Amino acid sequence: MAPGVRRYDHHAVTPLVSVVVVTHNRAQRLTALLRTLEHQTLGPDRFEVIVVDDASSDETARALEEEMKRSVLQLRVVRRGPPAGRAAARNAGWREARGQLLAYIDDDCVAAEDWLEEGVRVSQAHADAVVQGRVDPIPAEEAERSQATRTQRIDRAGPYFQTCNIFYPRALIERLGGFDEATFVLHGGEDTDLAWRALATGAPAVFAERARVYHAVHHLSLVERLRFAAHWHESMIVYKRHPALRRQVFTKRIFWKASHFALAQFLIALLLPRRLRWLRPYLMRPYLGSLRWRLHEQRGGLEHAPSLVIEDLVEMGAMVRASVRYRMLVL
Repeated sequence: MAPGVRRYDHHAVTPLVSVVVVTHNRAQRLTALLRTLEHQTLGPDRFEVIVVDDASSDETARALEEEMKRSVLQLRVVRRGPPAGRAAARNAGWREARGQLLAYIDDDCVAAEDWLEEGVRVSQAHADAVVQGRVDPIPAEEAERSQATRTQRIDRAGPYFQTCNIFYPRALIERLGGFDEATFVLHGGEDTDLAWRALATGAPAVFAERARVYHAVHHLSLVERLRFAAHWHESMIVYKRHPALRRQVFTKRIFWKASHFALAQFLIALLLPRRLRWLRPYLMRPYLGSLRWRLHEQRGGLEHAPSLVIEDLVEMGAMVRASVRYRMLVL
């Protein structure tokens, strides 16, 4: 066993599917997730749960010890330290797994009762496929959504293939060598990279509408949002590696988000000489429309527009940094 890793065995039944959860300092959220896994329509003798604790400093270790004592789940815990990032933790999870099918779910999610049963059914019907399940905000928290929150909503397979709800055949992950933990250390992108490497080998991508997971709605301060936006440059390497992903996601082949393209037009309008001022309304309109739409979608008032503008500017700054770092043009 690798140094710094503790493993606990609860049951010894060979599982049909292994659920892998990576956690860090979310003890209460993790406990809520485990409760939903206890009530799956797929029998507890047919799946195991592997929790990879990536050096949590809160009550996670104690909570897991209690779960080991009381849970009906085939629960196994891998404790890592110091933290090595999500890609390394996800690799630790599948390497400890005994099932031939791997189901990834995040520690800030809860699962519908038939999540595993539906995910297994679709996976068995599509051999060697990457199966993405549906994700919506936790119903009890959805009303809290605003421009100052983050959550997940997934209603199709790809293009990002988030690990908050995804199924992989173990053999496929083994062939790919797992997540790229050397490249993706801090900010993410390892899940997207793994899926697109799988697609490049011919693996199909399938959407499982009825394999449902619900994602937490996280409240972030403006400083947290700007810090998050500033680190997006770390994930842009995935677009250089996978040109097909870039073609699918980017606007005008350059802009990571449509809002960035609209913001660039807005900034150009501000710099136009007096003789071309008549162009300003045309160039400004798309970004102003984008702001109105996002404020409506995120249930925010006009007073929140400045924070969205600042966040967009910081994101575009991160794109400039990515352009230099990875020698690729992205804004």
